[in-house]
Amino acid sequence: MTNTSTGSGRNWTFLTNHGHVLLAIARDPTARLRDVAAEVGVTERAAQAIVADLEADGYLHRTRVGRRNEYTLNPAGRFRHPAEADRQVGALLALFAETPTAKVGPQA
Repeated sequence: MTNTSTGSGRNWTFLTNHGHVLLAIARDPTARLRDVAAEVGVTERAAQAIVADLEADGYLHRTRVGRRNEYTLNPAGRFRHPAEADRQVGALLALFAETPTAKVGPQA
């Protein structure tokens, strides 16, 4: 992830690390957390905590396949902030995921 300076000396982005991790997994549902962490620009431990948060709240499901994890996303999950709570995260995935996700759960 590349942060760009706004001229104020502070770096910031519109999406949170949770959003970036969700998008990285949408692009590659069999990615190792080490690779997700590198893409997002966080530690592997932070990526693990974020995936645990996303799984606990139903945005993704983790399945063990051999020695790796495979993720299924829930595009029907709603945004958490009250200003966007009426919107599904599937719209974000469709907007930013470079390729269609291979494993997407049913929409509710």
